[in-house]
Amino acid sequence: MAQTYDVIVVGSGPGGYPAAIRASQLGLKVAIVEKESLGGICLNWGCIPTKALLKSAQVFEYIKHAKDYGINAGEYSADFGAVIKRSRGVADTMSKGVSFLMKKNKIDVIMGTGKVKGSKTVAVTDKDGKTTDYTAGKGVIIATGARARELPNIKIDGTKVIEYRKAMSLEKQPESLLVVGSGAIGMEFAYVYASMGTKVTVVEFLPNLVPVEDEDISKEIAKQYKKLGIETLVNSSVQTVDTSGKGCKVSVKTPDGEKTFEVDVVLSAAGIVSNIENIGLEETGIKTDKGKISVNEWYETSVPGFYAVGDCTPGPALAHVATAEGIICAEKIAGHKTEALDYGNIPGCTYCQPEIASVGLTEKKAREAGYDIKVGKFPFKASGKAVGAGVTDGFVKVIFDSKYGEFLGAHMIGANVTEMIAEVVVARKLETTSHEIMRAVHPHPTMSEALKGAVEAAYGEAIDL
Repeated sequence: MAQTYDVIVVGSGPGGYPAAIRASQLGLKVAIVEKESLGGICLNWGCIPTKALLKSAQVFEYIKHAKDYGINAGEYSADFGAVIKRSRGVADTMSKGVSFLMKKNKIDVIMGTGKVKGSKTVAVTDKDGKTTDYTAGKGVIIATGARARELPNIKIDGTKVIEYRKAMSLEKQPESLLVVGSGAIGMEFAYVYASMGTKVTVVEFLPNLVPVEDEDISKEIAKQYKKLGIETLVNSSVQTVDTSGKGCKVSVKTPDGEKTFEVDVVLSAAGIVSNIENIGLEETGIKTDKGKISVNEWYETSVPGFYAVGDCTPGPALAHVATAEGIICAEKIAGHKTEALDYGNIPGCTYCQPEIASVGLTEKKAREAGYDIKVGKFPFKASGKAVGAGVTDGFVKVIFDSKYGEFLGAHMIGANVTEMIAEVVVARKLETTSHEIMRAVHPHPTMSEALKGAVEAAYGEAIDL
């Protein structure tokens, strides 16, 4: 007879483990199934260890520019192996933290590969090949995440052509690297490797770097990457990658014709694909569309009793989105009063230097939607805190609807803007007006004053411009 729980969660990433904890908090008996490491890709191979790498790169940048701060650092060098080791240590620490949370919340952890079956059942095959059935009385939450997308003409071999997992665990720092794709993953690794001395080239198929961002942000990051020595190509595509030699011979189609690059390593960062194969969807009758599990606003699938959250569903592939979805889903299963997620107020962050953060509509999309808008921009070179810290690159840009004053969007590039964007998310959630932001006293001197300054600029009331 199958062991029974109220809720079984398949996958322990940023969607799965918060769903399990919230369900437990609401008095349900919960189990979580994980085939590899608690915390999923985010904690082990994504969000967290990449931030550790980025911090090492930033520290190295500071040392390189120590004289700008009146400090003589003497001789210095980047120990690539030690940087990688630190990153892995951070990931291990965070994974152990999730293990602690599971014990604290009395959640049973079942290690193995899960496969959903009818009657709200999950079959789990352990490392020895033994399969055990577990049944959920109230619901099964599928949170199997996603993996790097492999392009047909760029075959990942794990040595010369790699994806993000290998990029954060290479044994040796490459002298040259070509990055395919300028989304968050591609741009972050481009910064890490370039900061430590690797010659980096970024190839983007679309017309702008970080193509989901406002065009002004794209132009600014292109300028900053050029200063860092990173070559960027837009409206360009990799045609072939020849790995028969010592390194990689890469043919790239550009607006100026075909170009050939000879590099040590190619990093494929052209998006992700959901992990929905061989988990029992077809046998259970759970519908999918375009490689994603179809769900409604409460994350219910087409089969009653089965739910899905995170990167295996159609929403934005962001860790904080998966967490929000997991919590809402758990609350719905428990019969707790909850509200649907507002996908129009989801912040996006890219943790290169300068950082990028945004929420809401870009200027182009706001105009295309028919809004008559007010736009304000505040450059960090006008910020006393930024000047004192030596981080004057970038700006804050805000967009308001002229008629009703609705806060349509904010777009930031600069030091610590991934921390600053939360103010905008809360302001938009509370339907805060421009006047209220201008009259909310911001501490001085801080980087966050730039948001207030940008709002003032939008309404012709700028004090420091």
